[in-house]
Amino acid sequence: MLSRAAERMYWFGRYLERVESTALLLRVNTSLALDLPDASHVWDSLVKVTGDEAGFAARYTVRSEQNVVKFLAQTGSASIRASLQQARENARSSREMMPSEAWAKVNRLHNHLARHLDKAFKRQGRHGLLTHLVDSCAELRGYLAGSMSVSAPYSFIQLGRHLERADMTTRIVDIGCLSLRDTARPGLSEYGDLLWMNVLQSLSGYEMYRQHVDDRLNGADVADFLLKNPSFPRSVHHCLAQAENCCASLPRSKPPRRQLATCRRALEKAQIPEAFAAATLHQFIDDLQQAAAAAHTQITTTWFH
Repeated sequence: MLSRAAERMYWFGRYLERVESTALLLRVNTSLALDLPDASHVWDSLVKVTGDEAGFAARYTVRSEQNVVKFLAQTGSASIRASLQQARENARSSREMMPSEAWAKVNRLHNHLARHLDKAFKRQGRHGLLTHLVDSCAELRGYLAGSMSVSAPYSFIQLGRHLERADMTTRIVDIGCLSLRDTARPGLSEYGDLLWMNVLQSLSGYEMYRQHVDDRLNGADVADFLLKNPSFPRSVHHCLAQAENCCASLPRSKPPRRQLATCRRALEKAQIPEAFAAATLHQFIDDLQQAAAAAHTQITTTWFH
């Protein structure tokens, strides 16, 4: 398998996961904005989750609902439109490696978004468009799992998907923790349960959290569940473990597997509730993100360059 083909598969997995995660995040937070008396926190936190505050500031001066939605859906470098365009291009140039229907599904989704993107800018049609994106990405993921041979191309798709998902989970947990400790908005603490429920719903994890945690909703348990639970598909621990498994099926995988294992073991040793209580969780998540970024660099060095 050529290195450039492997890189296209890896980034196809990442971009497709980014489309789904961003659409889900935007859909859930639009609903949250309706439940809060002051929704400015919601739109501010979404810009922070992207990690591209400079990119937003270069285009807009106010973090209003309209500007943030347009940034996440259309104009940002990691927007839904940009990510889906990249996923489509990677799929188009790698059609011989995946079932033909997979390419057709990606192309149809891209064309659907191009025709209906303006619906995202108004609340009336936003939910329907975002739900279609989330469902279509899940359908495509299931189609690939059920029809694509478990060989190198599929392993690279899965590897990219799990790393992208782990990255999004750390961002959402981190912003959730920082928001509730924001001294500029002390009134947010009154809505703690609602905000932590929103964090879980942004990762489709509320029902699974209720199954695993026999306690009232609280930040320490939510953070521990989303970071360390080994069986929840969107937890960071699960994603790192699956990424290791993907590497195991690929040649010359020792360096990236070692880096992923280092990251996973650091997570396993961490005492998340204690870090949450001591307000050191943000620094731990920052270190975890840097370790995951190092794993991405090692993957790039090993197989693509």
